[in-house]
Amino acid sequence: MANFASNRYDVVVCGAGPAGLMAACTLGRLTGGARRILLLDKKEPWKEPIFCAEAVSTDRLNALWPVDPSFVRGSLSGIYFTSPKRYRAEFYSKDCGLILDRARFHHSISDGCCAAGVECRYDALIKKLERTADGWNVTVSVAGGALETVSAAAVVDASGPSCRLTRGIECLEGIESGDTDLEPAIFAVAEGIEHSREHIELFFGSEFPDGYGWIFPRDGVEVNIGFVLGKNVRHKEPLRKKLLDFIAKDYPNAKVKAVYGGTISCGQSTKPMARCGLFKAGDAASCMNPISRSGIVEALLCGKIVAESVKNWLDDAGENREKIEAEVQERWMAALGRQHLQIARAKPGFNSISDAQFDRAAKKLSKLPREKQTLLRIFFAVLWACPTVIWKMRSFIR
Repeated sequence: MANFASNRYDVVVCGAGPAGLMAACTLGRLTGGARRILLLDKKEPWKEPIFCAEAVSTDRLNALWPVDPSFVRGSLSGIYFTSPKRYRAEFYSKDCGLILDRARFHHSISDGCCAAGVECRYDALIKKLERTADGWNVTVSVAGGALETVSAAAVVDASGPSCRLTRGIECLEGIESGDTDLEPAIFAVAEGIEHSREHIELFFGSEFPDGYGWIFPRDGVEVNIGFVLGKNVRHKEPLRKKLLDFIAKDYPNAKVKAVYGGTISCGQSTKPMARCGLFKAGDAASCMNPISRSGIVEALLCGKIVAESVKNWLDDAGENREKIEAEVQERWMAALGRQHLQIARAKPGFNSISDAQFDRAAKKLSKLPREKQTLLRIFFAVLWACPTVIWKMRSFIR
């Protein structure tokens, strides 16, 4: 075990995205160094590309991880909602959000992990999880070397939406497929695109079926421009070509520096989040907003909830552990899960809005003074342009 401080841990956290970092850091702080905690990932969590945009709510983030200027690219004052004909409605709210430097943000939480006594290895590719009589074996390859195995009483799976660490493990029946609803997403880092540094721009319509396009500002020069499509959409052309065509059509002077693709979770799972000492967190548990696909703050909150439950699970003699595991999902559902399920039920109605209806709503709103373009007005303008959506979204407002 030359690569690790021990061959036996209380908890191994698999994955160092926001959920895994938050779970490990919270566990370390809660246990005060009295527990052995190992955080594993195949790469350093501050290494880009990070397959996600970087916008978060200031208040929601600050409630979970104190905002530090060192990991903030800039402040947001609103969102542009852009229709297929490029009518633009603006939701304006000064200091409504932040654009993060995700690399520095992850580094900040990783530093918190180390300060809390967590052992962090960011060169360990997790190859297999195996249930044992007294916990779990985690088999890894460190720095591309030979396989090694460490054991743990509990495991946190924060491995993201595409990983299948828990697939096929018999005792986990019912939670192993909580991350199967995946959507394709692609984005480019580009320059030469006219944009507001204080606004996100979102594009809606049939150009991005069952999804949306976006522009997220970065440093005043670069932007993150991309889109996500619905999971059942058939692609008539490669996503890379579709993205480059979108950029060329709307921004002919743009310079594309790099293109990245991946998959993201697209719905709220109703499956258990913990069983047999294994706890799922973040995208691995499908804890994302189904329409906005936002997941940074959601992952942090989920990681915190999971860490608190794992701490209680470790402290329990064993008789209440199943109850503690069941409470993970109950706590998440009370925090955001039930809201996500309501949004998911409204999603088909939202996706059914036609290009003409988006255009009418955005055109109407674009004529209003900025201070009157509130989210409530935007919502009802879309409903007014598409009355059938009121009926289709009835499950959302019940």
